[in-house]
Amino acid sequence: MPSSKEYLDFVLEQCSGFSARAMMGEYVLYYGDKVVGGIYDNRLLVKVTPSSAKILQNAPKELPYEGAKEMLLVEDIENKELLQALFESMCDELPEPKKKK
Repeated sequence: MPSSKEYLDFVLEQCSGFSARAMMGEYVLYYGDKVVGGIYDNRLLVKVTPSSAKILQNAPKELPYEGAKEMLLVEDIENKELLQALFESMCDELPEPKKKK
């Protein structure tokens, strides 16, 4: 089931610095210019990094789609402070995007 535009808009409103790109009915989320996660079946899933695992200690790991790596489910999407802290800390741990030739 594709994610709804309304859910995407709500998530984007929760945290400044977010942007998203549509991909096959779902959305890849960027914080700055780094991929931090995505919206899959109206679920906010983030990459597993040391800081995301620490901040979301009790978060279940879920698959965004068949064959993908497990990601952490963000259940408290209404907590703007949590999201801001989560994505700021993750951003330092994620690799720089590859330069296009």
